[in-house]
Amino acid sequence: MGKLDGRVAFITGAARGQGRSHAVRLAQEGADIVAVDICEQIETVTYPLATPEDLAQTVKEVEALGRSIVAVRADVRERSQLQAALAEGIARFGRLDIVLANAGICPWKDITLLSGFVDGTDVDLIGAMNTVAVSLPHLKSGASIVITGSTAGMMKGTTENLGNSGGVGYAWAKRVIFQYTQTLALQLAASSIRLNAVHPTNTNTHLLQNDDIYKAFRPDLENPTREDAELAFPAMQAMPIPYIEPSDVSDLVLFLVSDESKYITGQNFRIDAGAMLKGESAI
Repeated sequence: MGKLDGRVAFITGAARGQGRSHAVRLAQEGADIVAVDICEQIETVTYPLATPEDLAQTVKEVEALGRSIVAVRADVRERSQLQAALAEGIARFGRLDIVLANAGICPWKDITLLSGFVDGTDVDLIGAMNTVAVSLPHLKSGASIVITGSTAGMMKGTTENLGNSGGVGYAWAKRVIFQYTQTLALQLAASSIRLNAVHPTNTNTHLLQNDDIYKAFRPDLENPTREDAELAFPAMQAMPIPYIEPSDVSDLVLFLVSDESKYITGQNFRIDAGAMLKGESAI
């Protein structure tokens, strides 16, 4: 018996990284999956985003566990695309119990004036809100929503000092998720639907492992490598680690969507190895 037997989870950003990890972890506990990812590049993002092949790999890994999955390419910025993707999942599975608004980017360049900021906020904030919006009509008592935030969004100064508009947009979007979670959770409580957010520190995904982030952590070097940056990554956390793994976040997500947390709602959980204990919080 799995903790999530008979339940269906809708996961955005599911082609790789945290999203794939969540899909696999929930499938291990008996959930069927509706997986969404844009699977194409966004021009303001300098690191490679997920591909159709990545999404196919998520399908392969979920099915290898004996669970069913509906995988659809969709852009979280477009509510109609999310509605269509979820409708396909509902037609297949007949229900929705879990929502993971996970899709996120950190743009690092502007193509037009502040286009990095626009893309960052559209995906990281509006995309999360769109995911919740299309899911609400299908949720019943006992359902659970988890939104992916970020430790960076909770830190003082990140909406002023990240050095590019996309980074500022990323931090601001994640900061608003903190308040959105508390406010909407109270509205949902009367229906016994729970909403929480998780705020990871550095996580071992493409969003962290790319040349622009390496330069941000090692401004003393002209062309820092991953090895150079990993010497600086531990400065982010109180615990002596460079980053956490997607599976570490998945363990927390599993708890928050299971019956083990049936009375936990409106909470913003830091999974940050003590990062916020070192610095000043903006929230």
